[in-house]
Amino acid sequence: MGDEVNDCAEQPPVKDGPADGYVRIRLDLAYQGAEFSGWARQRGRRTVQEEIETALQIVTRSAEHYPLTVAGRTDAGVHARGQVAHVDLPVELWAAHGEKLLRRLAGRLPADVRIYRVAEAPYGFDARFSAIWRRYAYRVADHPGGVDPLLRGHVLWHDRPLDIERMNAAAKLLLGEHDFAAYCKKREGATTIRTLLELHWDRVPVDGYATQEGSLAVATVRADAFCHNMVRALVGAMLLVGDGHRPVEFPGEVLAGGVRNSAVNVIRPYGLTLEEVGYPADELLAERNRAARRMRTLPGT
Repeated sequence: MGDEVNDCAEQPPVKDGPADGYVRIRLDLAYQGAEFSGWARQRGRRTVQEEIETALQIVTRSAEHYPLTVAGRTDAGVHARGQVAHVDLPVELWAAHGEKLLRRLAGRLPADVRIYRVAEAPYGFDARFSAIWRRYAYRVADHPGGVDPLLRGHVLWHDRPLDIERMNAAAKLLLGEHDFAAYCKKREGATTIRTLLELHWDRVPVDGYATQEGSLAVATVRADAFCHNMVRALVGAMLLVGDGHRPVEFPGEVLAGGVRNSAVNVIRPYGLTLEEVGYPADELLAERNRAARRMRTLPGT
């Protein structure tokens, strides 16, 4: 897994909603990723998906396991504040437990994962395939003394000062629809074509510091979907520009090259947070669900 695995590979036809006798429930959630081996279930490892599915089975006193579908499968150590998932539950079970489900899950889940909204989803909703964009933030401290100890779990320390203007100039060269193979770990049968909708850096003050040295450099990265390692590789390339190791054109040249560049590091996961997932209007959910399952190609290929 990577920052997010949502490859838009060809998928088998599916219904626009749950099976007969079931109701689709949307979950909005957050988690601190440090102690998790990512979102998806893995044998012998602690994951966000397993924690929630286990808690759901216990609080509903169900003998059956109900799997979750998530908007973006985050990697080990990556955090989320605006993650979205859905689960299909029997109509009778939802009727019996729905009103009390949020509070009961809060009492059962560990402190590093929280569900803050549980509601019946509109027709056509699919947490993964109905999404039209995902927005991540990557936070970097370049203070020469290091990271504020109270922020160390979700901020990367970079030991050289960063030039935000240079990084934003480099970011503009990456916007739009491209094959991001140079910034992704390839998966067999999956495309690396993505539309990068937003990529920019800002200086964000840290409590107690008023100078640039005491601020964070925060990257906002928004795309229709992300492939394995994409966000962390993009940020890694731009850090090389920001600290003067590479020219502004470097990230764009890597993109055009179409292959992984040994100079670009996939940086540490703990600076990365999934902030928000965007969906279209309810009447467009089913259409988006079907369209997102088609294999993507670039014009002219």
